[in-house]
Amino acid sequence: MKDNKILFVTGASSELGMALIDQVADNYDIIVAHYRSSVDRLLPLEEKLGDKLMLVQADFSDAVSVRSMLDFIEEREIHPDHVVHLAALPMENKHFKKQSWLKFAENIETDLRPIVEILGDFLPYMSKQKYGKIVFMLTSCTVGMPPKFTTVYTTAKYALLGLMKSLSVEYADKGITVNGVSPEMIETRFLKDLPDLIKEMNANEMPMGANLTVQQVVPTLAFLLSDGADMISGQNIAITDSKH
Repeated sequence: MKDNKILFVTGASSELGMALIDQVADNYDIIVAHYRSSVDRLLPLEEKLGDKLMLVQADFSDAVSVRSMLDFIEEREIHPDHVVHLAALPMENKHFKKQSWLKFAENIETDLRPIVEILGDFLPYMSKQKYGKIVFMLTSCTVGMPPKFTTVYTTAKYALLGLMKSLSVEYADKGITVNGVSPEMIETRFLKDLPDLIKEMNANEMPMGANLTVQQVVPTLAFLLSDGADMISGQNIAITDSKH
């Protein structure tokens, strides 16, 4: 157990990010909330949490923007010891033959590179204090077989899975846990680019006949940040009610 905990959340303006921050806020002294453009969504949380919530902006497709964000945090001598990586490009439903390498590169650059740089800054401090918790938002595409036509999204998430597994081993003796959470489709803005038919088909595969809600996913994220998860690391935890 550690006092004076600091949480850093990428993609904090997402429905999942806001719900997570709202649920765990009492456990932290400072919460650093990253957003790209939707700062207005975070303003009610800022009003509720006051100085505890620190808003930081960065466009994860821009390396200079990410570096500026990290410099801003470092200048204020803020050292997060809990990190949740939610930010990601939306899933697309598209044939592989219609994808180009540029699309793969865009997803890797936006989903993987920023968290590599972020953890490159944060992990030395966590190692020094021998304490830290890192949680990656992955996807059910990394559990079993992915759905068709999600090659780019699935490839980027497997890259994050590889990073998660590798870090969990490398930092095991530093008191740092690194885990992933892989839910089925969650009813959020993140699915806006998917055809309604795809979302309906996925929902029909669920015993309750509906896709997951944010409230069904947040408790697992919160648990992995808690003291109760101190002995859990390197795990990719599926959240699904699928019949398969």
